[in-house]
Amino acid sequence: MKQEQVRLIDLPKIVDPRGNLTVAEQMKNVPFDIARVYWTYDIPSGERRGGHAHRTCQEIVIAVSGSFDVVVSDGKEHQTFHLNHPYQGLYIGTNVWRTLEDFSSGSVCLVLASELFDEDEYIYDYDEFLQLTR
Repeated sequence: MKQEQVRLIDLPKIVDPRGNLTVAEQMKNVPFDIARVYWTYDIPSGERRGGHAHRTCQEIVIAVSGSFDVVVSDGKEHQTFHLNHPYQGLYIGTNVWRTLEDFSSGSVCLVLASELFDEDEYIYDYDEFLQLTR
């Protein structure tokens, strides 16, 4: 899979005895303007999230608490990323299928997105995704 499509991004980790701090800044360590931020939590054991691709939206997925796996595909290759550091995000570009799975208890998944929510921008059918990527 091409690095411009999917890659880990290390965000600044400012260590302080009072507690650490990490910051994400658009067009600095986030390679797009942030239009939307959302998070998932209280995910039951064995459940999956995602199961789609985006036509125009870019995202950074961060495990701000706990851990989970992100399985990505460009239609040819599949790759799994284990996220468990709140100072590291997974950049996912356009036309990349993603599924989030194996959530640890108490995990929180934070997503920074380049676009506002638009149902028509999502690709939910994997066969349609494969046709678009060929």
